[in-house]
Amino acid sequence: MKNVNQITDAELEVMKVLWENGSCSSSQIVELLTTSTDWKPKTIQTLITRLVSKEAINVDKTNKKSYMYSANISEEEYKTYANESFLKKLYNGSVNMMLSSFIKEKKLSKDDINDLKKLLDEDN
Repeated sequence: MKNVNQITDAELEVMKVLWENGSCSSSQIVELLTTSTDWKPKTIQTLITRLVSKEAINVDKTNKKSYMYSANISEEEYKTYANESFLKKLYNGSVNMMLSSFIKEKKLSKDDINDLKKLLDEDN
């Protein structure tokens, strides 16, 4: 799956902008991220460059004045990878172990548990 595993937390913020807004110029990405972070424009440009080299985002150079960037990895692809990675790192890939841990540590409310039961019943 492309280079999903190499996307850093900072680069993920750029990806979120593209997932939310579709195709954007670098100045649009910079504008959006400088309002929501304390990053300098040069930092954001570096993140964009890294994501292009990792093939996580595409660059359209048709317009020489303003390159357009778009995600090459869907948000769903990334979430699938992140979920699997999280499960493998912390719970040896076991959803059962994760849910047991959350239930034992009272991280899930009774409503959460009832919602999970409904989801499981719908799938069967």
